[in-house]
Amino acid sequence: MAEGCTHDCSTCGKNCGERVKEFDFSAKLNAASKVGKVIAVASGKGGVGKSFVSTMLAVAAMRQGKKVGILDADITGPSIPKAFGLSGGAYQGPDGIEPSVSNGGIRVMSLNMLVEDPSDPVVWRGPVIAGAVKQFWTDVHWGDLDLIVVDMPPGTGDVPLTVFQSLPVDGVVVVSSPQELVEMIVSKSVKMANMMKKPVVGLVENMSYVKCPDCGRKIEPFGASKVDAMAQKFDIPATVRLPIDPSFAASIDAGAAEFVEIPEFEEFAAKVI
Repeated sequence: MAEGCTHDCSTCGKNCGERVKEFDFSAKLNAASKVGKVIAVASGKGGVGKSFVSTMLAVAAMRQGKKVGILDADITGPSIPKAFGLSGGAYQGPDGIEPSVSNGGIRVMSLNMLVEDPSDPVVWRGPVIAGAVKQFWTDVHWGDLDLIVVDMPPGTGDVPLTVFQSLPVDGVVVVSSPQELVEMIVSKSVKMANMMKKPVVGLVENMSYVKCPDCGRKIEPFGASKVDAMAQKFDIPATVRLPIDPSFAASIDAGAAEFVEIPEFEEFAAKVI
């Protein structure tokens, strides 16, 4: 029993042996907003293109005629605004913080929307970062959306835990790469999602191959694809392989994410959203 226990589990966040029911960590959505579905994009490690996948998932949903938002939960490394050519723009309105809106109508909330210089480092401890992510859900006026894509930071720390516990996540898309460590990386993300009772609905193998501009042959610089084996092992229903394509990076750097077209990803997105 925790020290100073009042025997009222509803007011206590500790997980002691006397707990009679599971504590509800869920956060209430901004009162002036309505969201149909929440998809979290996760990875067990950084550098695999998770933010790119989050961006393209939102763009694919937009092209399907859905009203979409992106919650950039990668507080210390936010990159979503740059992909859409957004800088600043968020402000306090009568119904909460108003997110920035892309040319195509995608609503974006990121810490970069709230700071003077986006290049300044965010030197915050874990609980403060997790609290900011929760506020992006409770204090931002998202409006009436069909989908919110949550771009999570890599790993299985405070922020992913906060997202899974506080937001009504309907599905998780895991992003990986073809390297040998992929099984461990995917395993960490899938096991965390399972622990939080969130279904993994898709697996993206990014940087999977390079397409020869002359003959069209797919060259696999990081080794043979493992996406099908991983999907079978972890029972993931939808998969897609994305190529290494310099034009993707150039479009993102130019803030032109909404002009990137990847037909195979569009098909994948239709299955997971």
